[in-house]
Amino acid sequence: MEDKRNIQIIEWEHLDKKKFYVFGVAMTMMIRVSVYPFTLIRTRLQVQKGRSLYHGTFDAFIKILRADGVTGLYRGFLVNTFTLISGQCYVTTYELTRKFVADYSQSNTVKSLVAGGSASLVAQSITVPIDVVSQHLMMQRKGEKMGRFQVRGNLEGQGVVAFGQTKDIIRQILRADGLRGFYRGYVASLLTYIPNSAVWWPFYHFYAEQLSHLCPKECPHIVLQAVSGPLAAATASVLTNPMDVIRTRVQQNQPLTPVWLPTCTRGRGRARARARRSRGALTAVGRDPPPVDFCRLKARAPSF
Repeated sequence: MEDKRNIQIIEWEHLDKKKFYVFGVAMTMMIRVSVYPFTLIRTRLQVQKGRSLYHGTFDAFIKILRADGVTGLYRGFLVNTFTLISGQCYVTTYELTRKFVADYSQSNTVKSLVAGGSASLVAQSITVPIDVVSQHLMMQRKGEKMGRFQVRGNLEGQGVVAFGQTKDIIRQILRADGLRGFYRGYVASLLTYIPNSAVWWPFYHFYAEQLSHLCPKECPHIVLQAVSGPLAAATASVLTNPMDVIRTRVQQNQPLTPVWLPTCTRGRGRARARARRSRGALTAVGRDPPPVDFCRLKARAPSF
């Protein structure tokens, strides 16, 4: 086991695999439940035209809650839970890649960078079709149409079962774009999540190491993790959020020009362009890699 300063790096061979996967699914599900409303809000903020519907994160939260209740904040959640499969593929790829890279480099930064990028490549290949369907469900709302597709007869009091809405969206995507429609924005997703994951892990270990210098030696490892994780997520989100806006717009078949290509280069035009590129950055902090390192800590093999 590699030990850098006061931070224990638990590798693949030190894990009780059964505990690792059980903790991984449980923790990922808990995180999804807690951050999903912010994921929905981020998606709507990135897709809306200007400030036609919402003026910010808090405004969107209040308006969705008033219009649709708590269930409105969880549109598409059941479909989104299928990404738990890709989450397990992510953590497995991450750990095995770290083990492979260790034969060529002992640098924790190099191992985290390569493993994080590789894990995202595998995970996004599974996630994108689920993400496309889930995003279209997130766009369903009473009143003005937001997304490209509209579920028939479900928003004005006419009952449609949850997976009935999903089937309706899937049919519309197939009818409009064929199977390729489920991989709309795949390249943009790779350009978003591979850098995000590749950056998240090195920054996570960097912040944990720096905090270990500032905190007493008696400070529990889990406290360093709890602080380092959000700091790494904030850093990665700031760096990759412009590409995330493009990804969401492409998957929703929205025009890119208002978001990415500034039509004015001076004064207010430039400021507005920057604001558009950072739209949803606050809620994007909740976009998390699976809590692999926490699960490592909990799933250490008894012999270790």
